[in-house]
Amino acid sequence: MNASTPRGSRIGFVVILGSLIAFAPLSIDMYLPAFPAIAAHYGTTAGAVQTTLAVFFVGLAVGQGVVGPITDRVGRLPPLLIGIAMYVGASIWAALAPDIESLTAARLLQALGGCAGIVVSRAMVRDLFDERGSAQVYSMLMLVMGLAPILAPMIGGFIIAHCEWHMIFWVLAAFGAACVPAVLFGLGETLPRERRQHGGLRPVLGAYLALFADRPFMGFALANAFISAAMFAYITGSPFVFIELHGLDPSGYAMLFGVNAAGLIIASQVNAFLLRRMSGRVILKVAMGIHLAAALALLAATIFRPDAFYALAACIFIAVGSVGFVGANAMAAAMARADSHIGSASALTGILQFALAAVAGALVGAFNDGTALPMALTIAGASIAGTVARLMAREAQPAAA
Repeated sequence: MNASTPRGSRIGFVVILGSLIAFAPLSIDMYLPAFPAIAAHYGTTAGAVQTTLAVFFVGLAVGQGVVGPITDRVGRLPPLLIGIAMYVGASIWAALAPDIESLTAARLLQALGGCAGIVVSRAMVRDLFDERGSAQVYSMLMLVMGLAPILAPMIGGFIIAHCEWHMIFWVLAAFGAACVPAVLFGLGETLPRERRQHGGLRPVLGAYLALFADRPFMGFALANAFISAAMFAYITGSPFVFIELHGLDPSGYAMLFGVNAAGLIIASQVNAFLLRRMSGRVILKVAMGIHLAAALALLAATIFRPDAFYALAACIFIAVGSVGFVGANAMAAAMARADSHIGSASALTGILQFALAAVAGALVGAFNDGTALPMALTIAGASIAGTVARLMAREAQPAAA
């Protein structure tokens, strides 16, 4: 860490950033168990309730594209605090929404505010650490990515069992409000004035164009995004595959999901340990090879042994676990390419990640044919595309790959 260090310890720094990144998974997963109750409350269809989730993804993608360049101009803390305030206000609006249209609008605003936590967290890490140090911190932040999807539905289900669904959004508002003093007293401004960008819209567009033209950046960013897309294809398709096709009850599926998430968490922490001894790009190369092998094995098992539960479960466990190595190292390698437009780089990596994840989920749903093949094909295709993207980055920098 450099002179622009946060006020607390590295652990405290990571905990606060992890809380900020959690805005997205908590806001997505916590209210999923409430979908039937929300539809009944407003007298609307399941599709209308699902729209409140779709607009949240749109808000995350659009918001990151706007917030990222702003943080390069005014610093990290002001946009972050404004975003948290917007998130808290939108959560309260969602709790009090009189109709489904208002809830949908509140969800969009909630995403526009909450995305600041994602952008600023990644940018702050890059402000303070080199590539290897960034990869270690991103590995610790992967704990959030593994735990949040497990804990959020459990918390939401508990709330639904004891309270009205509105309480979920009150809890989210309280969580956002609790992050304000943590940010004020636990984080310092990590972007000094002399490193901030100046000018109007042209420098912003120039920054994005420069990033798009940077083959190593795009290669690593797309590698991360495609592997995230494979992960989202698994999240989207696995309930049908394991509950409907393989006969697991919901508790059995939850246990399987938890085992896979535990594998991802353990892998991310092993990655942080390995980074003390070897290059993150070497780890990335090996991990993506493992992910590709698992994805192709999953596809083969789905085609030739569709009833082989343990083969499918093992392939998915390996693929999900390898994400714990891929995500941190690909993100660190991409962000290492950004020197003066770190906020924009953070935003672009987030946009690619959420956009491709949404596409992957849509493909699994659109081509659902009553088998596991759509999920397996999407995972394999995303893994192949991610491997090609990483090779694109390596070809531009053969000595570093």
